[in-house]
Amino acid sequence: MKRLKLSISLLALALFAGCTNSENVKNQLEKDVSEVKKETYVLVHAAWLGAWEWGSVAENLREKGHTVIAPDLPGHGKDKTSPADITMDDYVNTLTDILDKQDNSVILVGHSFNGITVSRVAELRPDKVKRLVYLTAFLLPNGSSFMSAVQGVKGSTAVDNFYLSKDKTYAMVKEDEIQNSFAHDIPKEAFDQAKPSIVPEPTAPLMYTLEITDDNFGSIPKYYIECTLDRAIPIEVQRAMYKDKVKKVYSIESSHTPNFSKPIELANILLEIGED
Repeated sequence: MKRLKLSISLLALALFAGCTNSENVKNQLEKDVSEVKKETYVLVHAAWLGAWEWGSVAENLREKGHTVIAPDLPGHGKDKTSPADITMDDYVNTLTDILDKQDNSVILVGHSFNGITVSRVAELRPDKVKRLVYLTAFLLPNGSSFMSAVQGVKGSTAVDNFYLSKDKTYAMVKEDEIQNSFAHDIPKEAFDQAKPSIVPEPTAPLMYTLEITDDNFGSIPKYYIECTLDRAIPIEVQRAMYKDKVKKVYSIESSHTPNFSKPIELANILLEIGED
């Protein structure tokens, strides 16, 4: 971006001075624009949601010329696998399969619960991940799980209203508290339109104990995007998880889902991380 701004300034100066070689300056500008580095972003949705949560964010990134891959994890979005048949390995394999097809390393973004998933993926494919981004996500140490991390958490509307199905195969948040937990800063009408796309979250991945090492996972630069009005993962919990573990922290004044309430701000942060 700095090079592009410099080229624009040079073009303006040349035209102002009546430079006879302005066509060459213009050609150089066009060359610099084409050489702006393009990234590949792999955006991993939160529990209960799907690739659809990234719609506006992905559109903003693509408009800047970047490649965006936003998959549905098993049992989410268009994937109709039964929750009873899904493990963390299924989530991880979905993502490692995507990374294995990329020529270059990617910026891997995990939202909420799937911070755990992207941590494991980074452990298995450290050469395929150039940056790890946690969007109000679980950034846990080796040997931890979602279930252990939420034990004793205070002030979380999501945790307070979390329950397992009778057969223990999936988890949900009480229906009348879902918006309050995750998206209190968007209109109810908009939330109601998205609500049918919310699915049961398989239990097995929530029980998974994270396996990461300093050599692999620890070698990748990490960034955290905190959401200060989050009622699912309170800001104090977010800050405790990322303290002394990340290269840089960005802050959004939003609920747990800035994807919906502040997609342009979120996209701009991801663009900045891509340039860092």
